[in-house]
Amino acid sequence: MNRPAKSVRESAPVALNELTDLRGVGPSLAEKLSRLNVYKPEDLLFVLPMRYEDRTRLVAVGSLVPGQRAVVEAEIELTEVVYRRRRSLLCRVSDGTGSLTLRFFYFSRSQQHGLARGKRLRCYGEVRKGSGGLEIIHPEYRVFRDNDPSPLDEHLTPIYPTTEGVQQGRLRNLINQVLDSEPGNISDWLPEALVSEHGLPPLWEAIRYLHRPPPDAELEELDAGRHPCQQRLAMEEILAHHLSLRKIRRRAETLRSESLQPTDDLCERFIASLGFRLTGDQQKALLTIRTDLAQTHPMMRLLQGDVGCGKTAVAAAAALNAVSAGSQVAIMAPTELLAEQHRDNFMRWFAPLDVPVCWLSGALKSRQRQQAYEAIATGKARIVVGTHALFQEGVEYENLGLVIVDEQHRFGVHQRLSLMEKGASGTHRPHQLVMTATPIPRTLAMTMYADLDVSVIREMPPGRQPVQTVALSENRRAEVVERVRTACNLGQRAYWVCPLIEESESLDYQDAESTHSMLTEALAGLSVGLIHGRMKNEEKEVVMKAFAAGDLQVLVATTVIEVGVDVPEATLMIVENAERMGLAQLHQLRGRVGRGQELSACVLLYRGPLSEHARQRLGVLRDTSDGFVVAQKDLELRGPGEVLGKRQTGLMQMRIADLIRDAGLLPQVQAMAEMLLDKHPGAARAIMQRWIGSASEYGNV
Repeated sequence: MNRPAKSVRESAPVALNELTDLRGVGPSLAEKLSRLNVYKPEDLLFVLPMRYEDRTRLVAVGSLVPGQRAVVEAEIELTEVVYRRRRSLLCRVSDGTGSLTLRFFYFSRSQQHGLARGKRLRCYGEVRKGSGGLEIIHPEYRVFRDNDPSPLDEHLTPIYPTTEGVQQGRLRNLINQVLDSEPGNISDWLPEALVSEHGLPPLWEAIRYLHRPPPDAELEELDAGRHPCQQRLAMEEILAHHLSLRKIRRRAETLRSESLQPTDDLCERFIASLGFRLTGDQQKALLTIRTDLAQTHPMMRLLQGDVGCGKTAVAAAAALNAVSAGSQVAIMAPTELLAEQHRDNFMRWFAPLDVPVCWLSGALKSRQRQQAYEAIATGKARIVVGTHALFQEGVEYENLGLVIVDEQHRFGVHQRLSLMEKGASGTHRPHQLVMTATPIPRTLAMTMYADLDVSVIREMPPGRQPVQTVALSENRRAEVVERVRTACNLGQRAYWVCPLIEESESLDYQDAESTHSMLTEALAGLSVGLIHGRMKNEEKEVVMKAFAAGDLQVLVATTVIEVGVDVPEATLMIVENAERMGLAQLHQLRGRVGRGQELSACVLLYRGPLSEHARQRLGVLRDTSDGFVVAQKDLELRGPGEVLGKRQTGLMQMRIADLIRDAGLLPQVQAMAEMLLDKHPGAARAIMQRWIGSASEYGNV
């Protein structure tokens, strides 16, 4: 049991400057605390509880029920070691209203002797049904000296996120030391008027409350993250992330770029040669981009649109705009396959316009790579397409004016910023256009892309047919296999996606390896390939190229094929265990088909019975093909961490804020950020340092 720290409270406050100023902290523990982003004493106050336990009141043994977590005081009646299925120490206790067994699987001889008959103790744990009545396994406990009980906790007990070597008790003790050392000493960087305007408490009051809630605190409100004290900290945390990106944005506005104004009608000739009219959204996005490119500070624009909306055509027109103004353009994609698709598209489009396309990838042989380097350095190469090899050491551009990054979430904020530096020429920086086919709801985009201007293409080109989506029980897998056979015999191709690579004892999911074996046997006469994340990149590329070329008719895969694969002949997408996947992920998988002239279908195989949550997700996919509707619903159902994924969140590793729950704070946060950057830059720096530490240095790239 944890006793409230008193020794510090009763003595004069002591200034704490270093972690090692805390009692019990040496270099080893300080290193472990760094895994919790704790580098100085103040940082401990921002390690916030995940939940709370009520240890402020005693519960009579006779009133305990299974599943309850409770504090009990009782007398030891019997302690014995038993050897049944497993050696354990049993301690029988009673308080006159009933009896309870405390069970220990791991114990020492001294612990056994300490739990002697007749002694009184206080214990805490979760009550469960045992073979001989109610019991608590491995309770926290304290045996009273001279049967003299210590006072109960004065506040709810916080349960913190921990790391190896830093247990709950130790973390609580350290946080209590900081709370008691210099009360109210934490700097509140937000203007008082702004805080009171939103009815939020001062920072110190919020921190103290969250670490030491009173016994009558609203646990439900705290668990939901809606308590005013949590909202106060959530607002500051969101503000820190927003500030870091606005700082990047403001710095970009002070940098210089070439004003890229076309000297001929190259862009117009390209658009006329496409054979189709650009949609209204495409025209609007292109006009905005051309206006940005004419400015003398770097464009930093996100082009966002669903799969198949025509982002690539807009990017190609933007590239020609830059070429016409005398600049080079670098077009970067996250994988060789996606980069090759861009290369092939641009070569096909630009050959009639006499605009050569240079290819640069890690797979090039030494001589080819050297030739590419030379063409780029001399300016002979006006458009260069490739992977991250475009910005490796040894690549020098003659006059790089525009960088286009596809599926930018695969790279992250810091990589995007490093591109700006790599492409720098003296005092000038290239313009940047980044693209994503992952529709992002407005509330997320406002925070995640605060350093970028955003253009959205929602309109689909005329004639693009929606993919028919059906959800079927896995019991009908045999029917689906026959449907695949029929489609492949007509010259079409099919994806079959599984959540796991191989069979798992712990997860009852369909795996890719056994599915590949099953389909190879069931579809005799057809070529069935397999691709998954454990394969080397070169191996994956070989399989994908074979599927794109038609050497494979069926491709069994994990979700590695989620983004960037363009095979017009693929008309069927089968997804196993669809009930276990997120909406955005399923929508991206569905986007792999429906790219040609044939009608396409997506079959979502599920394992019943479906939960209400899963039923809702599958229903959304059946009802709409609009990626923005899907993304918003996914955000509501699963939250931003799941929607964006670890690699996509960049800086956005929120500790207390939730971008759905706290979306109402965003307009105020935006106004606050501008005001702080204008009038209180020191406070803005301090807030960023407090919440995101070294990540705030991205603003200095």
